[in-house]
Amino acid sequence: MEDITKKYEVVERDGSYTEDGTIDIHKKPANKKKTGNWKACSFILGNECCERLAYYGMSTNLVNYLQDHYGQGNATAANTVTTWSGTCYLTPLLGAFLADSYFGRYWTIAGFSCIYVLGMALLTFSAVAPGLIPSCDANGCKPTSGQTAACYIALYLIALGTGGIKPCVSSFGADQFDENDQTERKKKSSFFNWFYFSINIGALIASSVLVWIQMNVGWGWGFGVPGVAMVIAIIFFFIGSQWYRLQVPGGSPLTRICQVTVAAFKKLGLQVPDDKSLLYETADAESNIKGSRKLEHTNEMKCLDKAAVETESDRSKAVPNPWRLCTVTQVEELKSIIRLLPVWASMIAFATVYSQMGTMFVLQGNTMDQHIGPHFKIPSASLSLFDTLSVIFWAPVYDRVIVPFARKFTGHEHGFTELQRMGIGLVISIISMIVAGILEVVRLDIVRKNNYYDLETIPLSIFWQVPQYFLIGAAEVFANIGQMEFFYSQAPDAMRSLCSALSLTTNALGNYVSTLLVMIVTKVTTRNGSLGWIPDNMNRGHLDYFYWLLTILSVLNFIVYLWIAKKYSYKKVTRSTN
Repeated sequence: MEDITKKYEVVERDGSYTEDGTIDIHKKPANKKKTGNWKACSFILGNECCERLAYYGMSTNLVNYLQDHYGQGNATAANTVTTWSGTCYLTPLLGAFLADSYFGRYWTIAGFSCIYVLGMALLTFSAVAPGLIPSCDANGCKPTSGQTAACYIALYLIALGTGGIKPCVSSFGADQFDENDQTERKKKSSFFNWFYFSINIGALIASSVLVWIQMNVGWGWGFGVPGVAMVIAIIFFFIGSQWYRLQVPGGSPLTRICQVTVAAFKKLGLQVPDDKSLLYETADAESNIKGSRKLEHTNEMKCLDKAAVETESDRSKAVPNPWRLCTVTQVEELKSIIRLLPVWASMIAFATVYSQMGTMFVLQGNTMDQHIGPHFKIPSASLSLFDTLSVIFWAPVYDRVIVPFARKFTGHEHGFTELQRMGIGLVISIISMIVAGILEVVRLDIVRKNNYYDLETIPLSIFWQVPQYFLIGAAEVFANIGQMEFFYSQAPDAMRSLCSALSLTTNALGNYVSTLLVMIVTKVTTRNGSLGWIPDNMNRGHLDYFYWLLTILSVLNFIVYLWIAKKYSYKKVTRSTN
């Protein structure tokens, strides 16, 4: 890696090369005209579209697959899906660590994609191969432990595969724009909108065409097509290699965090000088962390500044001991991560609401009339396509209409700050829960008035669910894209994959919180022989109470978020004078 850095340093800064330390696939400084920008991003967006088609193609209808072929009840199937989905958003921590520390984003995406394809292949075989398909009869399906194990191994191989892709792809796409170039910096903000747009193009095909194939043709084709889509995603990714800009891995971010913590602890008794220019920093214009710009000192968390206080012992050494003396930039890296944590925690409630689309919304839809005309029946899981259509509608509208309009009033380059954008998304998610709860109240009222308790589906059109899906989609455009951009922009340069992974873990915890809430609600509400809020027969339950619980938790979370957002101070980068 030192050779790469030296090559970059000797390049004449004549405007032909990027100023953010990126290199091309041949390990040479990235030429602005020949690499990056939308040409490189077109392959990344194509890759993401196919990968998301694969992911949503096998996950959108997974709750019904587990019920129909593995005999799982409503609560059990919902918890299986949310636990697995949560894991899909937890494994990115591993992928991000490897990308930032050793391999870089490009090779991490490539390697984990192969694991992903292996998981998709095994899942397809588990749905078509004799001996792996559970035996079913009029009394239901009775899978063996081996068949269940094969399904679960496939699912968790996919979860591992996503771990190297999710935290890297969005950051890798943003890396194609030089943040030190004003024109490219504006394009970077648009990239996140179009990145999310491409995600939902894949999701649209998955929630419509693939769900229909699964319910009407068979699960072999239903899982096989997403597997092929993942192979196409890898091909797309490699075709664009010659145009990519690659960030040099900066070494283990966890090691640097530990070094600051240890150094600050060792110097606990020292006084931080009033003149902060006396704190230790490299004399060079560049940071001593590969692929990272210098960060300006901030006055928060002053106890950590002790790690950058030079002693006579430190000055006497030609090369400072990094476990005793850290640069200001290294200290500010840790401060940046700590500042992100409250914002990160406040987005877990949104992820909990979002996770209902794959579980409770589907189970609610199962009880409603799914017919379009006399012959065609739409699977309840396919209603998520209205969430996707909402995103596809709002993403370009936000980029082309809302941002220019808001810019006139706020004066902000992006219309809204990332935190303002996320806050709007939280409000819309609360409204979506209220709408879902009102629909369930109406549905249960029809059940009671007409004694429909034992009907599988009641005469209430499933399309009454469209507003709650559409609102979730609008909330995504504000909250999820805003969160994605926020964590990228506020992350230290050499920790961007890690911070993207940290952002994704809100989805993991949101799914786990949903699982925990369902378990608690089920245990509390089934006491004394009661059926509870979420029984197998939803007509005898109270799913509306569960929606009201999520609404109350979301409102309380939003109040806390407002306080956190008001206190937050944005990262400041030392601009190069070269």
